[in-house]
Amino acid sequence: MYDALYIGATGMQAQQLNVETIASNLANVNTAGYKRSRVSFSDLVALDPARRTAALAGPDAGLLAPVMRMGAGVGVAGISKLFDAGDIKKTDLPMDIIVQGEGFFEVQTPDGTPAYTRGGTWTVNRDGNLATSAGLALKPAIAVPDDVQALVVQPDGRVQARVAGQQSLADLGKIDLVRFANPQGLAAQGDNLYRSSAASGEALLVRPGEEGAGHIAQGYLEASNVKMVDEMVNLMLAQRTYEANTKIVQAADDMMGMVNGLRR
Repeated sequence: MYDALYIGATGMQAQQLNVETIASNLANVNTAGYKRSRVSFSDLVALDPARRTAALAGPDAGLLAPVMRMGAGVGVAGISKLFDAGDIKKTDLPMDIIVQGEGFFEVQTPDGTPAYTRGGTWTVNRDGNLATSAGLALKPAIAVPDDVQALVVQPDGRVQARVAGQQSLADLGKIDLVRFANPQGLAAQGDNLYRSSAASGEALLVRPGEEGAGHIAQGYLEASNVKMVDEMVNLMLAQRTYEANTKIVQAADDMMGMVNGLRR
């Protein structure tokens, strides 16, 4: 009966995280470029002794350490991002630039480390370089002249501009894309930014339209890939599963109460 309490607790803890993840997806249903998250579960019975020992040594074991030691119940294998494409919306705004297909833009963070984004609404930062709306410069840097009258980004990544007093387009540079062996392993940083991790693999530099990479689209925004109906169904399933686990705990508690009430 003690085991049943711990098993029910693992289920409640896992479903609480599941509900929180679904809530985050629903909150960002209208966030351009947002990629939905999914919780993966694992059977603690299937954990080998070495993995159980590592889990018990972790900071999250806490009150659930006994059931993890026993190897029963459910655990959270991880939370991954799903990079299936969202709907493409035409805006005709020259600073709305996205990747249509696979691939990421690389940007420079304030601490000097690279981060990756699927694009969105861009701007020109205080240094005069093409940057995200948060001011993170694109890599390689694309300097935009002050007197630019029109900015053109070709599907192959070439960036051109028409400046005052000139009829022809001037080349400003070329945008490269980055691909990963396992994009689901990228670590989300917020503001539609991601960092590479051991799970995602190293960043592979590619040309737009080559080696499986998508093309660059100007004047478009990628909508969130969250599907409201799917998330609402998942939310109901998570709530019902949570309730089922509370019933397990309640039943085990009732049985313990009956045992404690027995007289010799």
